[in-house]
Amino acid sequence: MGEMRIVGIRVEPPQNQPVLLLREVTGPRYLPIWIGQSEAASIALEQRGVEPPRPLTHDLIVSLVESFGRELVQVRIVDMQEGTFYAEMVFDGDVVVQARPSDAIAVAMRVQAPIVASDDVLDDAGLLIPDEDDSAAAAEESDSSDEAVEAFREFLDQVSPEDFLGPESDS
Repeated sequence: MGEMRIVGIRVEPPQNQPVLLLREVTGPRYLPIWIGQSEAASIALEQRGVEPPRPLTHDLIVSLVESFGRELVQVRIVDMQEGTFYAEMVFDGDVVVQARPSDAIAVAMRVQAPIVASDDVLDDAGLLIPDEDDSAAAAEESDSSDEAVEAFREFLDQVSPEDFLGPESDS
């Protein structure tokens, strides 16, 4: 399992399909996951620190989990079949709940739970997004989110959901 961090979300024309991009914390691979509009909005709002006037579904899930005295320990992206990703939400007491990655990640963001992806998923769907100078990038990796988002945009200009075994999203 490789720990992942959220790079950002981009809506890709002409289908207006949001793509969530994750990146390995200690590795070079990115994981693009096509997600639904409402999940993308929820993730983007949380990423920007915007608190909606009323709780969103993912805020409700966090409230329910806390009300029942549980804690989300980790989100795992465990499988990909025919272009569809599968995730698990791991709670204290080894309680595991199956979930769509977009929902699990939206909840994980709100409680600062780590997000990990299985080695098999990273091997199958992980991508290397080339930098302008790969040798310099390998020698001196930048943590600038602006640079990562720009690299993500350039990558998305050349890729479509069909490049990942089919047009299905995790929704």
